[in-house]
Amino acid sequence: MKAMVYVTIKANVLDPQGNAVQDALHTMGFDEVGKVRIGKYMELQLNTSDRAQAEERVKAMCEKLLANTVIEDYRFELED
Repeated sequence: MKAMVYVTIKANVLDPQGNAVQDALHTMGFDEVGKVRIGKYMELQLNTSDRAQAEERVKAMCEKLLANTVIEDYRFELED
């Protein structure tokens, strides 16, 4: 089973890296770009076919290591 994990900075937290990318895009002529938020994407190969167990384990991984839940949100998808 594969888990796709998406980690993003919470909406109420400043994102200086996103602001820098937004400014650079505007400088390059991409004026249609609004707000930019930077995040992380991870793929995890899981050695289980038990979907409930996989969900529980990936949530624990996110809470303990993959996301700083004070300033970041996360979501994940599982694929057989």
